[in-house]
Amino acid sequence: MSLAERILQGDTRAASRLMRDIDDEVESAINELKVLYSMTGRAHIFGITGPPGVGKSTLVDKMVEVFRKQSKTVGVIAVDPSSPFSGGAILGDRIRMQRHSTDEGVFIRSLATRGHLGGLSRSTCDIIKVMDAMGKDVILVETVGVGQDEVDIINAADTSIVVLVPGLGDDIQAIKAGILEIGDIFVINKCEQEGADRLEQELRIMLEMGGERPDGWTPPIFWTEAIKGEGIEELVSGIQYHRQILHQEGSYQRQEGERTRYEFLDILKSSMMKRLLQRLNQDGELERMMDAMAKKEKDPYTMVEEIIQKLLP
Repeated sequence: MSLAERILQGDTRAASRLMRDIDDEVESAINELKVLYSMTGRAHIFGITGPPGVGKSTLVDKMVEVFRKQSKTVGVIAVDPSSPFSGGAILGDRIRMQRHSTDEGVFIRSLATRGHLGGLSRSTCDIIKVMDAMGKDVILVETVGVGQDEVDIINAADTSIVVLVPGLGDDIQAIKAGILEIGDIFVINKCEQEGADRLEQELRIMLEMGGERPDGWTPPIFWTEAIKGEGIEELVSGIQYHRQILHQEGSYQRQEGERTRYEFLDILKSSMMKRLLQRLNQDGELERMMDAMAKKEKDPYTMVEEIIQKLLP
């Protein structure tokens, strides 16, 4: 049987193998994803993002515990920064979730960003599909510690959770711009620290200044002390309520349409660039073009126009 067929029969080893092939860009993985695609779209996918050091991994660990108490199967994708030497993940978030590793209802996969910006790994969306096809009820995607522009999670998740902590220094700087705009739910973790009240007040002011969202949703703010397990059940209830509202208001269909469009265009762009480079490298044309530009005999703008005209007359 193919890997896809084995996955649909519950073979977790086959799932691990396919995820590895996806991350390594093995061409045969695409054929397996084609088979699995029609079996996706059932899981509730939510992303957890926020600056480094806010306790995202501990929060995920405690949330998995709550979901398992509800008898839900869980997939976890932990995206870690890459080593500049080996290309592998440095942090290894699976270490923090070791107690769930023997639970058959939990599947944890760590990914390295491999230099990809946006807080996610290049292969994250495809690995989400594999977990979805495995029949996981919920899939948690923990991003690397992100900056203001690293907001790719909104293109992968149904619910985006932004985690903050008091005492980040300039709290406003930590939560402004893109990070503020993608949050469906905000979490103030380590809430026993001084400044939690001020952080919530500033956050509410900024949300009000942002005006009403197109979907009409008002992002709630939850307080948690993840290391003690406090506030986690309330947070999980808030996530489930957001999912309910998405389906009731028809926002889920619109969101899914936007995500499908983004994914299609991303795959199209990536595939076309890969084939174009293969074609240019076949007879040394790419090197000749680089040499001509280096000598200032031609400019890159004209070269790109000429290539496009050849491909799309």
